[in-house]
Amino acid sequence: MANHKSALKRARQNTVRQERNKKSKTQVKKNIKNVMTSIENKAQESASAALKTAQSVIDKAAKKGVIHKNAARRKISNLARRINLMAGA
Repeated sequence: MANHKSALKRARQNTVRQERNKKSKTQVKKNIKNVMTSIENKAQESASAALKTAQSVIDKAAKKGVIHKNAARRKISNLARRINLMAGA
């Protein structure tokens, strides 16, 4: 455990940030799962709507630094590609 005053403060800050990041990552996973469920059910309109909300959540997580911006772009791109494949098939 930390002993110095500044190290104690840093430990508290890390705990707060860890909780915030966990919440954000959970939201990202939940929204991706919603899009994938819609794709598996072949629901084009609901998949597109779910992608729009997922894109917003993923971009916010990247903006906060919870996930890397390239990882966010990749996740959105993969979801959009799956929806477009579903529309074409």
